[in-house]
Amino acid sequence: MDHVLCGLAENPALPPDLVDLLVTIAGDDIASHMAWRADLTRAQAVALVSRVEDSAARLAERGLLTAADIDPVAQPLAALALLTEGAGRPEWARLVAADPDAGCRERLAACPGLPTDVAETLAADTDIRVVAELALWTTSDMATRLAEHPHAEVRRAVAANEATPPSVLAALLTGEGLPPARRCLVCDRKEPPFVHDPDCAEPDCELPSGASCDGSHDSTVHDTQQQALRNPATPAAAVLAFAGHPSMLLRWELAGRTDLPPEAYERLAGSPEPGVRGTLADNPAIDDRLMQRLATDPCGDVRRSLAHNPRVPLDVLTRVAGTVRIGPTPLPRIATATPAEVGELAASPDPAVRMLVAERRDLPSGIRDALAADPDAKVLKSIAPHPGLSEARLRAMVDRHGVRVLARVARNPDASAALLEDLVRYRPPVKKAFREVARHPNATALALSACLQDWQARPVAAGHPALPPEVIVELLADDEWQVVEAAAANPSLPLTVMSALVSSRGQVG
Repeated sequence: MDHVLCGLAENPALPPDLVDLLVTIAGDDIASHMAWRADLTRAQAVALVSRVEDSAARLAERGLLTAADIDPVAQPLAALALLTEGAGRPEWARLVAADPDAGCRERLAACPGLPTDVAETLAADTDIRVVAELALWTTSDMATRLAEHPHAEVRRAVAANEATPPSVLAALLTGEGLPPARRCLVCDRKEPPFVHDPDCAEPDCELPSGASCDGSHDSTVHDTQQQALRNPATPAAAVLAFAGHPSMLLRWELAGRTDLPPEAYERLAGSPEPGVRGTLADNPAIDDRLMQRLATDPCGDVRRSLAHNPRVPLDVLTRVAGTVRIGPTPLPRIATATPAEVGELAASPDPAVRMLVAERRDLPSGIRDALAADPDAKVLKSIAPHPGLSEARLRAMVDRHGVRVLARVARNPDASAALLEDLVRYRPPVKKAFREVARHPNATALALSACLQDWQARPVAAGHPALPPEVIVELLADDEWQVVEAAAANPSLPLTVMSALVSSRGQVG
């Protein structure tokens, strides 16, 4: 892989004539980088696909290709890319449906708006992967038909399809009203009863860990139920019986649904597994009484999930905040707090609560500045990146708490060039601060020079436009490929160097 050319392919300062030249020499790696260019023209996109057809998926997604640009016979992958975006032609779908490559037919089965005759062809495909993929994305009518497919893997896919009618999803949960499935992926390969060893040593084995079949296709039936429980189109009345199911995975799916009656959530709250209770605690559909109960859960992960619930009452949240480590992260309930609530939170005697409100980035200046003078380092770490803080306040934070707040101060969008230079000179050094400075728009060449000495900050600093051109050129020969690509993508790389690099490598190619 030529990391210099890969970086140049992303360089926003690369002029159009060099983009054209790079297209003519692009391989798979270069093309994958070029497909992300914001300034790529349709003509360049067409030329790139002609050179590297695998780039078509990204270009079609961006709308840089049209049906008129593609020959479906010579460029079947490009045709599939446009069909995936709903921009292909019906005759292309018929062409791909007859492709001997099952992988191509499987990709076609996921495309939207397939002609009826193509969907019928795919539904009768001899490769079950193709039929299952169609079942996952097809229309309501076809999903209803495929719910009775003799292969359990197809039914599992139907259960995941949100276009499947609610009555059909309910039937898939219990099997009632459907003819029994005759096959599954397990008994296709092994004589039942069979349980797949998680440590299976067969090199070509494709069965999932724990897959089993006792003649009733039990693991696939379980997966089908799991998909149906996760599917929002499955009616709530059909899923209630699973609230006490012995399978943790099925109860876990239920715990995330927002359409169940309170008694179902109460039953799920009694699950012995913290994962189930944690998902329930994060569910905005549970009522205040249940939140009060989960606030005293013995598992810290459950209480932490409750703190992230957008509907958690503030009094519950403030009580939970002192019992678990939430960290410097914005919480949904804090984001929607009223001005009066913000003031109350900021004045809390508990630093864990003040830390939560300090994560907001729209605080009134008075509250912001008061929190910036907080005696607790946790609060300062949360408030330090808040825009509008003066340099004096930022420096005061560093003076009081040093390494504990350094990286967060470096993240402040208003941190001055002089402050950033002082932060990278701080002793003992803080490696996270180097990474923050390396990506800061106000970083100077002097500060970036220090960042280049840290192996994690070095690739970030190599792409910073404030680096001197001669340093960027030197980094093109770095031992680490990430540094080389970042330097080559740096918009401050001299144009003469860009031209020489593309031209010389084009001649070699």
